[in-house]
Amino acid sequence: MGKYFGTDGIRGTFGDPCINGEFAFRMGAALATLLPEGARVMLGRDTRQSGRELCGALTAGLSRGGVAVDDLGVVPTPAVAGAVLRDAAAMGIAVTASHNPASDNGIKLFDGQGCKLTPEQELEIEAAIDVQAAPSEAMPDTVSDSQDCKEHYITAVHGIFDANLMQGLKVVLDTANGATYATSPAVFEALGAEVVLLGANPDGLNINLGVGSEHPDLLATTVLEHKADYGIAHDGDGDRLVICDSEGLVLDGDVLLGILGLHALETNRLGAQTLVATVQSNLGLDYAIKEAGGKIVRTDVGDRNVASKMRELGATLGGENSGHIILSDYASTGDGLLAALELMRVLRESGKPLEDWRGRVELFPQATRNLRLAEKLPLEGLASLQASRVAVERDFGEAGRVLIRYSGTEPKLRLLVEGRDPVAVEAAMEALVRGAREDLEVLD
Repeated sequence: MGKYFGTDGIRGTFGDPCINGEFAFRMGAALATLLPEGARVMLGRDTRQSGRELCGALTAGLSRGGVAVDDLGVVPTPAVAGAVLRDAAAMGIAVTASHNPASDNGIKLFDGQGCKLTPEQELEIEAAIDVQAAPSEAMPDTVSDSQDCKEHYITAVHGIFDANLMQGLKVVLDTANGATYATSPAVFEALGAEVVLLGANPDGLNINLGVGSEHPDLLATTVLEHKADYGIAHDGDGDRLVICDSEGLVLDGDVLLGILGLHALETNRLGAQTLVATVQSNLGLDYAIKEAGGKIVRTDVGDRNVASKMRELGATLGGENSGHIILSDYASTGDGLLAALELMRVLRESGKPLEDWRGRVELFPQATRNLRLAEKLPLEGLASLQASRVAVERDFGEAGRVLIRYSGTEPKLRLLVEGRDPVAVEAAMEALVRGAREDLEVLD
């Protein structure tokens, strides 16, 4: 974690020290000093009201340094990455706070290959921001909402799949009053689906407000009400997917990853025979993929880490249990719309219903605990906690897993235990908590 950058770009409440017009201007000016002469940048945003001010300030800062800015307007984050590749731009910028409330905003950056930046690149940008002067005059808000990027994105995604992929299906689609409100419905309808829309009336203040991937209960209820075949929800910027079946049962993100991975293995489409997941994914996913002849490689939390490991290994599928799914045959970053359509393709090609597929990925019982701390001490120096961990892992062998880490944004210790036996899992968690309390001042 850097001074400004977190797991996925810069994010916070609008008006905070690093989410405001002055900071965005200085960031744009800093980026201009690091980009090649004559560089071109693709700039998109989600539907938050504050996005106009931040985009206007970024544009002003970049322009001061001689960088040309293509203002894409309101578009899904993966469309920004795609525009970088399509137009050979030097960088892409998405102004979004993803699944966060409208009071927040953020800045995500993509390099010339449409990939998230490395931590080293982010540190270089942070250093350049700190030496930039504040703007000397007021900056206008951006007013652009170009249709070109939306149309390019719709055409590109539609072209990947069979024209009748969703013929005869009724789908409830929740776009979270976010960046996908115009693009995902257009693609689904073009592929033959009957679409019932939720969260498709953004007003700048209602993004993720009771709708979208963070609120799947509404999706499930609406599927039942309309007797739909599936429910599909995005987050505010469109890089996540949540899906439910005709019974209103929400699919766990690891089960979704497993279904896509199993079908890719069976059709010889899984690059390097490897599915890349994070340390947060359930151990049951590993067992399902291994049984089918593939393997799982895990990374730290964050879709940037997943994508980087995929490129390193030549893998074509990876993601997080939050619903970030990366299909590198088609895109350089996570895309909720692509992931939804790929699942529809799996169901069409296999002729098997979602209920059959989900039964093939049996998730292990899991226990989690978040302990609020007075102070974070180095984990390796916590003798009692580490001794408890060694004992638990010895008892579990390969049939269980322990994850101990600090929160990157809060003074909390996060504990996770998984295993086949739920009683053993709970006992292991209590042992870890006792160990943590012996080493740390726990405030809860």
